[in-house]
Amino acid sequence: MTDDELAMSSATELVKLFRTRKASPVDAVDAALARIERLDTAVHAYCLVDPDLARAQAKESERRWRHGAPAGLLDGVPASVKDLLLTAGWPTLRGSQILSADADGPWTVDAPVAARMREHGAVLLGKTTTPEFGWKGVTDSLRYGATGNPWDPTRTAGGSSGGSAAAVALGMGVVSVGTDGGGSIRIPSGFTGTFGLKPTYGRVPLHPASPFGTLAHAGPMTRTVADAAVLLDVLSGPDSRDWSALDRPYDVFHSSLDGGVAGMRIAFSSDLGYARVDAEVAAAVRQAVEVFAALGAEVVEEDPGFADPIEAYHVLWFAGAAKVVQAYGGDDVVGRIDPGLAEVVEEGRSFSALDYLDATAVRMDLGVRMGRFHERYDLLLTPTLPIPAFAAGCEVPPGSGMRRWTEWTPFTYPFNLTQQPAATLMCGLTSDQLPIGLQVVGPRHADARVLRACHAYESATSWPQPPLTSPPPSTPPPSTPPPRRPPPQPAAPSATPTPRDHGPPVEMLAP
Repeated sequence: MTDDELAMSSATELVKLFRTRKASPVDAVDAALARIERLDTAVHAYCLVDPDLARAQAKESERRWRHGAPAGLLDGVPASVKDLLLTAGWPTLRGSQILSADADGPWTVDAPVAARMREHGAVLLGKTTTPEFGWKGVTDSLRYGATGNPWDPTRTAGGSSGGSAAAVALGMGVVSVGTDGGGSIRIPSGFTGTFGLKPTYGRVPLHPASPFGTLAHAGPMTRTVADAAVLLDVLSGPDSRDWSALDRPYDVFHSSLDGGVAGMRIAFSSDLGYARVDAEVAAAVRQAVEVFAALGAEVVEEDPGFADPIEAYHVLWFAGAAKVVQAYGGDDVVGRIDPGLAEVVEEGRSFSALDYLDATAVRMDLGVRMGRFHERYDLLLTPTLPIPAFAAGCEVPPGSGMRRWTEWTPFTYPFNLTQQPAATLMCGLTSDQLPIGLQVVGPRHADARVLRACHAYESATSWPQPPLTSPPPSTPPPSTPPPRRPPPQPAAPSATPTPRDHGPPVEMLAP
C-alpha cells in the first residue's frame, strides 16, 4: 500500500493489517504525519502535533503486535483529540488567548476519553482546533485563525469540532474525539462528509464537567460507521469523575452493526416544521430517505410536533458561556476574547435563575414529546444542516442577515436539549461539490440502533473522498502564537511537540 492509501484506511482495516503484519503501526503513523505535514497548511486542523511521541507510541504498539498481545481495540491506530479535552503532557488551551501553557498548567491529567484511547493503544498524534471554548458552530479563533473545509479550504469546516472533522477527512489521523453541545460533532461532520455521532448523554464520560452543563456530549468522529462503533466501545463506560456518566452499555457497538433497517418504522421530517432548507440539500436528503425505504424500512413523513426551541437553548448556552469566562476573570478578560463570544457572554449574564428554569422546563417538555414520538418511530431522519458550507472565518453565512450560529443549525441543538443520540453521514454533494449530511436521530439509549441504521445506509451508498489538492504557501504565524513546547509533565513525558502555525487572526463579521 502507498502511504496515502494507508493514511486513508479505516481503523478496522488497519487493525487487520497489523494483525497479519501486512503493515505496522509505525507505517500508519508515519503516513498520517506525512499527510499532516503536506496538507494541514491548507485546512489548519491541528493546533499541536507531537511527531516524536507519536512515533515512540507506534514503536511500542509494533512490539505488542509482534508478540500477539495488542493493548486493545485501537492499538496502533493514529488518532487525535479536540483541544477542549485534557491530555496529559500537552496543554489544553481551548482556542483561547487568555490561557497559556505555562500559567494554566501543569498538564498532568487525562480526560476520560484520552485515558480510554491510551488504554486501547491508540497513537495520539496531537490536538485539533476549536473556536474559543467551543462556543460556536464554526472553527476559528483569535489564537489559531480559521479551519478550512477539505472540500474547499475557503469554506468553513463547521464547528466547534472542525479541526477533528478536517483531520479525519484528509487522513491526518484515522479517528478523533469531538464534543457536541449544540451540534459541534454533527455540524463539521456534515460539512466535511465524514461520520459523527453525538451519543446519548452520559454514554461517554467527561471530566472536567462542561460549564455548558448537560447540553455537552463527547463522541466519535471518523470516516466510517464501523470505526465510530469501535471508538464508542472504547469511550463508553463510567468514570468516577463524571457523576452523570452511564454504566457500561448492554450492547457491544462494533458487533451490533449488522441486521439492517428492514422492519424499522422511521419518521422523516424535512424541516422539523420550522426550518428553511436549501433546495439542493432538501433533494439529496429526500433521496437518502428513499434508500432507507428501499432497504425495507417503513418510512413515514411526519414532523415531531414541537416549535423551534432556539430561545430556550440560547438561555442555557449563553449562560454557560458567561460561566466559562467568569472562571478566567470575567470583566478582566472580555476584551481579549472573540468579539462574538463577548456578546454572548454579556447576554448570558442578563439571565436570571428563573429564566434558566423556564428554559429547562421547555427542555423537559421537548424531551417528553420526543419520548412519545419514539414510541411510534424507531428513528427520525432529517437534514443535518439546512445549507452547505459557507465562507471560512464567518459565524454566519455572509449576507444572510443572521446574527448567531444557531440560526443556521435548526436540526442539531434540539437533540442536545433532549440528550438523544444523533448521527450524521454523507448523503450527497451540491453542484459546488460540497458535502450534504443526513441526520439520524434515535431515542435515548438507542445508540446501537442509530449506528446500525447508519451502517445499513453507508453500505448501500458510495461517495467520493475530498479532493486532495496541493496546499497553499504557508502563512505567517498569529500575533499571539502558541507556545513552542508544553511544560514537562511527569505523568506523560513527551518529546517536544510542534504546535501548528495557523495564520493571522481572522476578521470577525459584525453581527
